[in-house]
Amino acid sequence: MSLPSFNDIKSLSNSEISEKIIQTEKELFNLRFKKATRQTFKSHEIKYAKRRLAHLKTLLTVNMNLQ
Repeated sequence: MSLPSFNDIKSLSNSEISEKIIQTEKELFNLRFKKATRQTFKSHEIKYAKRRLAHLKTLLTVNMNLQ
């Protein structure tokens, strides 16, 4: 699973971005929970989820400031 292009998520509306943020936060929580309980998971997915969350939050902030 690779990161989506930043240009792909720029076209989303603010409500869609908010939904994706919530979804990504849940995914990140689950990955951290798996790590804490020593279940098998792909460790690079934590990095990707954190980066995706940062992209989404940055884009939401920029969109809010432009309006």
